[in-house]
Amino acid sequence: MSDPHAPAVPAVPPTPPVPLSALLAREDLALRHIAGPAGRDTVIHWVHTSEMADPYPYLLGGELLLTAGVHVPSAPSAADTGPYFDTYVSQVVAAGGAALGFGLAPVHDTVPPALVAACDAQGLPLLEVPPQTPFSGITRAVWQLMAQVRLAELRRVAEAQQSLAAAASRPNPVPSVLRQLARRLGGWAVLHGPDGAEIASAGRAPREEVRTALAQLAAVVRPAPADTSPRPKGPARPATGSAASGRTAPSSATDTVDGGHLAAYALGAGQGFVLAVAAPERSPGDHTIASVAAVLLSLLTGEHQSGTGAARSSALVRMLLGAAPEEVAPLLGAERWVVVHARPEAQAPDPMAASALGTALGSALVDLADGVVRVLVPAEREPAPQPGWTLGVSTAVTAADWPAADTQAARALARARATRTALVRHGDRPGLADLIPPDEADAHARALLAPISATPALTETLRTWLSLHGSWDRTAVALSVHRNTVRQRIARCAALLGADLDDPDVRMELWFALRRA
Repeated sequence: MSDPHAPAVPAVPPTPPVPLSALLAREDLALRHIAGPAGRDTVIHWVHTSEMADPYPYLLGGELLLTAGVHVPSAPSAADTGPYFDTYVSQVVAAGGAALGFGLAPVHDTVPPALVAACDAQGLPLLEVPPQTPFSGITRAVWQLMAQVRLAELRRVAEAQQSLAAAASRPNPVPSVLRQLARRLGGWAVLHGPDGAEIASAGRAPREEVRTALAQLAAVVRPAPADTSPRPKGPARPATGSAASGRTAPSSATDTVDGGHLAAYALGAGQGFVLAVAAPERSPGDHTIASVAAVLLSLLTGEHQSGTGAARSSALVRMLLGAAPEEVAPLLGAERWVVVHARPEAQAPDPMAASALGTALGSALVDLADGVVRVLVPAEREPAPQPGWTLGVSTAVTAADWPAADTQAARALARARATRTALVRHGDRPGLADLIPPDEADAHARALLAPISATPALTETLRTWLSLHGSWDRTAVALSVHRNTVRQRIARCAALLGADLDDPDVRMELWFALRRA
């Protein structure tokens, strides 16, 4: 049978720790610290009252143990109680007790000097509880402090989640997420690639031995290659998951180096990306915050392997083999769609930025080409402005009209950039064209625009110029050309059409025709 008094690592209750200093600062309790340490590292997880001579079996660890000294045997002198208190304090320490509170009255008028000496000798904080302070009042105060700590933790986690989500929607999402994570944890965050290389990092870079330990920790959680070659061995301690079979890596692991806290999180569906963080200490909520960042980085570094992904792949294959868009659209899960064209406000977009934008808009159907990100979004998901992006949005269409919607989105983006608007939607209101039979309207448009229809640059320049009310500068921005080029093209259009483009009636008629073209 095992010895119940054998030293063991206590199972600390899963409650928010309360600094002992915060409890001592409560003026309503009037507690007095008279022995043992009372630094910031001393925390309380629970309060327990006991008059047992041996409280060890009844403690979980981390408690503030309260006693009125009923269990103390009568002795003629303090020297005679010295061995008793030495044993008593050693039992509390062995059980993982955080501190001891001794209540004055009705049994003792003062704290026994032998108890003070024993607590000093064994490093157990000792508090004097005055007669006017009931033990239940101390318990209530600890609960109140715990509630404050929990509320602060929840607020911190919620604010971190919001800032990380906003960072993931920016044009340069991976560095933005890492910067937010490093700031929230007060440390360093790094993304390791499948080959172990550091892809991106943020925060104050730690010493070389810490970086080496993080790399070893990342190797622990990185999925094993197909040949199941052995992993680098390090001091890491897996936090979750199991690697007992030698083939399945844990999803996360933690370690401590020079008092600092290290953690690594495997990303995605086993593609080998790993998020690693180093912080000077581990605060409540850190694991939750890092886990949120890991989920966002998983979305940014790889595609989901799911039934939806298989359906998208099937739709692509069928279109490549000659199927019409309207035939494969049911595989994508929506009847009507909008096309979104987007450009970042600063640097050119990269694939990760494009993927992040698709995630923010609620679609994995993303294309990046010529500095423009195109996203096919189900119509029920209304696109909203995104920080750092300029968007052009088409009207809702069926699959058969995807090409027309793509053109609408391109024109809406050009207008958004020219007017410096975060999001512009292509107008879908009924107009005068609906009053004219479509065949007649189309014939009129073809005849009117025939002189310039063979030169798409002229047609598009005239369309953009009219849509921007004849602004040379904004048209140049929308078309990414010089304003003199715009002037030359518009002058050429006026000459070929034989029309006075300053006449509002002419402009209206041309706009009508261009809408039909």
